[in-house]
Amino acid sequence: MSLESFIRQLHADGNGGGLPGWEVDWDDAPLAYKLYRGLPTLPLSSDIPMALEAAEMHARPSLKDIGHFLWYVYGLTQVSDSLAVPIRTYRRFVPSGGGLYPNELYVYLRTESGTPGLYHYDAAHHRLVMLREGDYDSYLARALGNRCDLSSCFGVVFVSAMVWKNAFKYNTFSYRLQGLDSGVLLGQLLEAAKRFGYASRVHFRFLDRAVGHLLGLSGPEENVYAIIPLSVQRVIAWLDGADGTQKQVAADELCRELPAIQHDYYVRSKSVKEVPGLTQMNEASALNTLLPFHRFEPANREESGLQTVYLPPVKRLSIDLAATSRVRHSPESEFVLSRITGQQLAALLREATASFTYRNDLDGVGESPALRVALYGCFYNVEGIPDGAYRYDAAAHALRRELPGDHRLRLQEGMTLHNVNLFQVPICLHIAGDDDHLIPQLGYRGYRIQQMEAGMLLQRLLLAASALGMGGRPLLGFQAGSCDELYKMSVQGRTSLVQIPVGRYLPRPRLEGGLHS
Repeated sequence: MSLESFIRQLHADGNGGGLPGWEVDWDDAPLAYKLYRGLPTLPLSSDIPMALEAAEMHARPSLKDIGHFLWYVYGLTQVSDSLAVPIRTYRRFVPSGGGLYPNELYVYLRTESGTPGLYHYDAAHHRLVMLREGDYDSYLARALGNRCDLSSCFGVVFVSAMVWKNAFKYNTFSYRLQGLDSGVLLGQLLEAAKRFGYASRVHFRFLDRAVGHLLGLSGPEENVYAIIPLSVQRVIAWLDGADGTQKQVAADELCRELPAIQHDYYVRSKSVKEVPGLTQMNEASALNTLLPFHRFEPANREESGLQTVYLPPVKRLSIDLAATSRVRHSPESEFVLSRITGQQLAALLREATASFTYRNDLDGVGESPALRVALYGCFYNVEGIPDGAYRYDAAAHALRRELPGDHRLRLQEGMTLHNVNLFQVPICLHIAGDDDHLIPQLGYRGYRIQQMEAGMLLQRLLLAASALGMGGRPLLGFQAGSCDELYKMSVQGRTSLVQIPVGRYLPRPRLEGGLHS
């Protein structure tokens, strides 16, 4: 199977079955977190603040501040015992496919509050584990293509995906989940950075082998998906290399500058299998050289003569990220149909898209909303909004109606796993992206970038829904082709990536306990 066919199959196979004959060995399942052994550690403060609002940061953060930041991004936050199934799960503030959390966080600290060097965030013990001590500014700057001024940064965060952590269950379908989960994590990270007063920039393009070599990661086992420098200055300087003074290097050349490291770590699984399709995709997505920067230009899309419903003007929501994250929930059978006002729908869509504006290495200097993903939705029983299928026009704050009527039956029939009763849901949103998955512009790396941006928008939607007293359930088990026809996406050259029912819900019967002060 070609790699392009592999990607197409990921979206055609909405049930996540993977290869035929694949059996899940639950007794040999990996841990949801990586445990390094025999390395120096830095304990982080467990005195976590229970409220987070936007702050101005002027001095370099302390190790205590960094610990609080990492906990809100990806720390263990909750232990849950279900009354229906005798399984104990450890949750974080972000959702994850199957609750498996394939991502790991690494941090390069340049602050004086700790020994400079590279660390792994040990979520299980809320501490940092040192992987390399020292100053790696020059190495990392070149791995990023000399496009970021690291001298203004107090740290750099690396978001990786461990292949086996969800491939043991989902096989090849885990590739789609790893990109989406990475994006959800990035969305939470960027929102947390705003609350702590940190400027950030997401780098999707870097020398993969050089970064893996720096962290001591093995490509078939774990790959870095995104790199995020952090600064207390208002803006992190973007260097486009226009003056030609910055010499670009190849990954192999950079790797020769540092000795290889290989650390012992524990994942619990005794048998870790390699999935060839995932290895091939990660190899095909890797960059060995970085070309001169060119701004990514999204395709121009012509508007058709659609009926427009203008939404009421609303102000941005004032979200306490800590409180909203604690109550965020992904309902299944707990949805209950209740009337939603046009004002609430307007606030949900406005907040999700407005908060999605971020700096990255695809768009260059400016901070602008990512136009590579779009929002569609089917609405039923929403006050002031005729039932129908719509595309949200964020610039006009309006809904462009594609097809009138109640489409809940069609959406329910398109589910491959009927774990949600869509007849109890007034809002069913779909995040869409280019149907070529950005491959012509960015190669196979474009696919995982698209999934990450979909995940980043998804997390903003979930936070906004929680702030409005509703819950959202991310779903990949749906027939994307049926949704594409519903919204007439082929005219726009798009396809559905994620389905998110949103509405009010009843508490789930389970025992929960927070893992914080």
